[in-house]
Amino acid sequence: MKPTSINIKNKRATFDYELLDTYTAGLVLTGTEIKSIRLGKASLVDTFCYFEKGELWVKNMYIAEYFYGTYNNHAPRRERKLLLNRKELKKIERAVKETGQTIIPTRLFLSDKGLAKLNIAVAKGKKQYDKRQSLREKDDKRDMDRFFKKG
Repeated sequence: MKPTSINIKNKRATFDYELLDTYTAGLVLTGTEIKSIRLGKASLVDTFCYFEKGELWVKNMYIAEYFYGTYNNHAPRRERKLLLNRKELKKIERAVKETGQTIIPTRLFLSDKGLAKLNIAVAKGKKQYDKRQSLREKDDKRDMDRFFKKG
């Protein structure tokens, strides 16, 4: 059975943050959570990661309750543990201890084996003028594409 192409993105991540380093992490999920993700019912809006006792956790990630779930259904915004190897965890923890850096999820997807994976990035917040510059570059690129398609 080929897994469906689930690709849930955090669109605000590249607008609000400058992504410095990216990692792919596994997720500890319950049965009804993975079923909801396979249906595409998840969101990364306002999601962030943090360290607690040497473990990396994702907070505020929304996974809708499974429609056919009974009393075994999960809480939609519960905290979920991320799975990375120890070397990666230490590297991320050192980077976050520097001022102004945070860990944000950028993409939730299913691997070839059907496992849920989360791309996370160590990021630095953008200032208001950086955001305006990003919008200007996006508009310029759109204008250039439009110009060269006509000609």
